[in-house]
Amino acid sequence: MLRQRFRTAVVALALLLAVLFVAPAYVAEAVIALVMVGGAWEWSRFLQADSKMLRFLYIAVVAVLMAVIAGPLAAHKVLVLQVALAWWLVAFGWCFFYPTAVPGLVRWVSGILVLVPAYIALIALYRIGPLMLLFALLIVWAADMGAYFAGKAFGKVKLAPAISPGKTWEGVIGGLVLVVALVVGRSFFFESNLAAMIPFCLGVAGVSIVGDLTVSMMKRTTGVKDSGSLFPGHGGILDRIDSVTAAAPLFALGITWLGLS
Repeated sequence: MLRQRFRTAVVALALLLAVLFVAPAYVAEAVIALVMVGGAWEWSRFLQADSKMLRFLYIAVVAVLMAVIAGPLAAHKVLVLQVALAWWLVAFGWCFFYPTAVPGLVRWVSGILVLVPAYIALIALYRIGPLMLLFALLIVWAADMGAYFAGKAFGKVKLAPAISPGKTWEGVIGGLVLVVALVVGRSFFFESNLAAMIPFCLGVAGVSIVGDLTVSMMKRTTGVKDSGSLFPGHGGILDRIDSVTAAAPLFALGITWLGLS
């Protein structure tokens, strides 16, 4: 399984780098949009809708909101990202009370609050520069990889056993340590204010964990093991971007607030 996950990750990374650094900007932005629309299709499984028509309607709602906020309502992008941060704060508190019933309407709205701001944030980061977007993704991946290997080696204290039994506090610490190493390593190549960058990136990594747990709550609530099967050994699109959807809005806002862009 680990070998399959590694092969899939290498192929996905190569495709991502090609999209970000080789493809024209309009292609890269279209790919980001398609990924988020694919995430909306997978999220529509959480609605437990009986008809595909309702699932397609959900995708259409998400896609229209993405297009409208990125276009005619572009002046309100910051507000959308701020709403996303408020949502993730609610989701963080929600984790402490799980298992709880999640009404259908809440699942509908949650998907919009997860996917639409993430799209806006990813596009904003790409327009600042592909390297900035890649750095945001690297923070999430470092937190995830560090947590995986540290959890395997040292994990004993469960992080959220009712939501994701495999996650441990030792894993979280391992992920945060790797994020610090990433930020310090980046400082050798790019001018960085480490006193601001390290705590900021640790915050982004922390929020990414909430994104992972939130999607896991949705899957457990609706009896879904993996959101999809697009990536062998990794599951579906949501399984790959759950952490990114939470981290991207904070990162996009934070680099502006802190003057790190």
